[in-house]
Amino acid sequence: MGENQTEIESKVYNLILNPHTRDWERAQLREVIDEVAAEKSFDRALADLEVKFRPLALRNNLTPDVTDFYHQLVGNKSSADPLDLSRHYAKDAPNQERAIFAGGCFWCMVEPFEKRPGIIAVFSGYTGGEVANPSYDQVVGQYTGHVEAVEIIFDKRVISYKELVELYWQLTDPTDAGGQFNDRGNNYQPIIFVYNSQQRQIATDSKMKLIESDFYGRPIMTKIKAATTFWPAENFHQEFYKKNPKRYKGLERERKLFLRYLRLKGRLRAILKQLNIIR
Repeated sequence: MGENQTEIESKVYNLILNPHTRDWERAQLREVIDEVAAEKSFDRALADLEVKFRPLALRNNLTPDVTDFYHQLVGNKSSADPLDLSRHYAKDAPNQERAIFAGGCFWCMVEPFEKRPGIIAVFSGYTGGEVANPSYDQVVGQYTGHVEAVEIIFDKRVISYKELVELYWQLTDPTDAGGQFNDRGNNYQPIIFVYNSQQRQIATDSKMKLIESDFYGRPIMTKIKAATTFWPAENFHQEFYKKNPKRYKGLERERKLFLRYLRLKGRLRAILKQLNIIR
């Protein structure tokens, strides 16, 4: 792992104390501490732990923070490097603004925004719920009322909030209130969270324009709500497209294919309306 025993033991203790660590994971971590206390080789104890975690890690079924620790155990440091969240907590400069969009799994919502000029930072996280500092397990289990979302910090001199909203419509299916694409459940519903009256007006006008276009031929279900506390997700979920490129590309390919299908249907619908074949 490239760290000394004291540093690794500290991480093990922190995971044991982490309220989001599952009971089974916590038991395995405690066993490492107990075995070392009984004078078992520390390296041997870590090797045994890696073997126990491996089946779940290969199925992406460890909790996010334990997943990061597992990647450190096997030497995959780039997947476990912590993302600097200081921009999330910092006060915005006069030329900066924030936007929050929920559009299904946040893994696929980061890259399209992050690569636009004028974007300062994009964070994956949870918002719109009632519980402080929710975990991924809690949100996916729909126990807290949160949705997966992205928080975008942008430079208003380079890119406008209106442009971000227009991009958001291109990334989602606004007619699906039960989730997005293969991700089903209230935690994946599409919502635009607005910080002020100006954002609300821009989002509302954009939504009305989409409704009036009748592009989809179905009701637009995307909600517009007041922004509430945005809780950054666990490090495992931050910049997922960079840390897990192969898995991300597979998910993104499916998403793009479905969006292309929706746009094709919309264009066909427009042609049929022009020909007075449908109304």
